[in-house]
Amino acid sequence: MTPETRAAAGVVLATLIAGVALRARLLTRGGALAAIVAGTLATTAGWAWVVALLAFFVSSTGLSRWRRATKAVRTDDVVEKGGPRDAWQVVANGGVFSLCALGWYLAPSLWLAAAGLGALAAATADTWATEVGTAIGGTPRHVLGLAPVAVGTSGAVSAVGTIAMVAGAAFAGTVALLCGFDRGMAVAIGAGGAVGAFVDTVLGATLQARRWCPACQRSTEQPTHRCGTATTQAGGIAAMTNDAVNLTSTLAGALVAAAVHSAWR
Repeated sequence: MTPETRAAAGVVLATLIAGVALRARLLTRGGALAAIVAGTLATTAGWAWVVALLAFFVSSTGLSRWRRATKAVRTDDVVEKGGPRDAWQVVANGGVFSLCALGWYLAPSLWLAAAGLGALAAATADTWATEVGTAIGGTPRHVLGLAPVAVGTSGAVSAVGTIAMVAGAAFAGTVALLCGFDRGMAVAIGAGGAVGAFVDTVLGATLQARRWCPACQRSTEQPTHRCGTATTQAGGIAAMTNDAVNLTSTLAGALVAAAVHSAWR
């Protein structure tokens, strides 16, 4: 199959999947359009890239729907965005992967494969940690100092969430192995996923924007709190939103995976 044929097939496949996700309220319209672009680029790069992307999407979607009502009750006062993923969230999690897929199409390189799949592994590990941790992780603790914090707070960890993070990174590496990449590539991708997710946690604890609701007297990440009150910045960098943190962590995952793969060789 030529790249042009794969691209055409990618548009059809990505549109069908994005349409189902839109109908199921997993994506907004903007998120669906961004997902179509990512899916098309993955298909153009090759079917291994498609399988990796589908593995991330299916596993993350399944975990996000698991105990959704419970997680909503526990995190709705804190998390910046809930509900369907918008375009910025899709780009934050899949933008680096998509650029690497495009690079692979233009000039194939195992370095690009490690980087792209490492970025996706970081998104997978972070998503697994968040979804499992908020569902059954008990009281989370701030990664710096280990003080108890509200469920859904960025920069928080729990034992269950950490196990899920490692499992997500290992899952991404295993998918790469099943797609025909060698063991060194699988190890590199798993390492990139674990480190990228850890970077996400550290950035969430230090640089990510934190806000305060004066009406409810509680910390949140929402510019306008669920109660309808405009919040004020209480720490971090205003531009370092959760999406910015996710994008940075996937970039870290890409760089670590590429470096580990180069060292392994």
